[in-house]
Amino acid sequence: MTLAHAVARRWDVVVVGAGPAGAIAAREAACRGLAVLLVDHVLFPRPKVCGCCLSAAALGVLETIGLGGVPTRLGARPLSLFQWAAGRQRASLPLPTGAALSRALLDAALVGEAVRRGVAFLPGVLATVDPDRRFIRRVILRQGEASVSVDTRVVVVADGLGGSALSRHRGFDSIAHPASRLGAAAIAEQAPGWYRPGTIFMACGPGGYVGLVRLEDGRLNLAAALDPARVRQTGGVGAVVAQILRQADFPAIDARSALVWRGTPALTRRRARVADDRLFVIGDAAGYVEPFTGEGMAWAMASAVAVTPLVCEAAAQWTPSLAAQWTSRHRRLVRRRQATCRWITQALRDPRLAQTLVGAAARLPGVAIPVVRGLQAPLAECLV
Repeated sequence: MTLAHAVARRWDVVVVGAGPAGAIAAREAACRGLAVLLVDHVLFPRPKVCGCCLSAAALGVLETIGLGGVPTRLGARPLSLFQWAAGRQRASLPLPTGAALSRALLDAALVGEAVRRGVAFLPGVLATVDPDRRFIRRVILRQGEASVSVDTRVVVVADGLGGSALSRHRGFDSIAHPASRLGAAAIAEQAPGWYRPGTIFMACGPGGYVGLVRLEDGRLNLAAALDPARVRQTGGVGAVVAQILRQADFPAIDARSALVWRGTPALTRRRARVADDRLFVIGDAAGYVEPFTGEGMAWAMASAVAVTPLVCEAAAQWTPSLAAQWTSRHRRLVRRRQATCRWITQALRDPRLAQTLVGAAARLPGVAIPVVRGLQAPLAECLV
């Protein structure tokens, strides 16, 4: 697919952003006979600033849409244990079935599944949605010095936390919480054997928290949510992460790994609106809170499946009620679940309270386990 090919036809749906939410939304629309163009501003396979945990809820969504075998085919490592530490307190809690898989592999595979269903994929292209809302939607595509526009019946925006697809739209600002932490991630080529496969390790400290998990190839993925002020004061992301691991009595990562940290904008944010005429916003682009055990990808995947019936209706005939329906459905599906993560991560900001919670989880696992299971519970609402 090239810009010339993209502009030569009218599309039923243009999906902006080819992460899990965008790729699944594109595939599901194509499965229902729609002509779909999927656009992303980077080339694939791509590195991604993200944890690499697929929760039980995420795996359930993949199973529902017939892609349940993808993680296994890619060699994903099963996850069964959550080891949580704050200060000298430590708790080990069983997890519902989960998996660890690098995002470069997962994202490329989901795009491949979309292409196999007939989706046209255009990587390395920056997309901006024109605010004109007449009888069609227009998306401006830029690649290098070239710029074209394509017409479509519906636009689905899934361009993540820092996406710019809606930069020309009033009322669609992505508003960061004033106290939001920054996201950072890295992959260690070498790491102590103490970080065994099958376990999500989480270390909490005054500067934030760090999650660590072994990937399918034995490398160690590190994903952190860090206080911006602490990053500045301590001398960078790597220094804060090392401090948090040390305070939690987790082994230091071998310096020979030469970690390359990649960052995100503020993690906790909300989109003022998630729908407009012939326009739906899904995934991280619709709002996000700091995740706890891999919830973010489950929310994104479920929103992609949930929006599909509305996309199909909109492509056939747009009615204003469809925007209201998505606003309501998104609130039920995602925002209520995000509230639980928001409560937990807010509690972990207080070092003493964090240690108290971890200690209580160790002593009273019968109370803590249902909370973890609740975070990973199946997202059955995505089928409604």
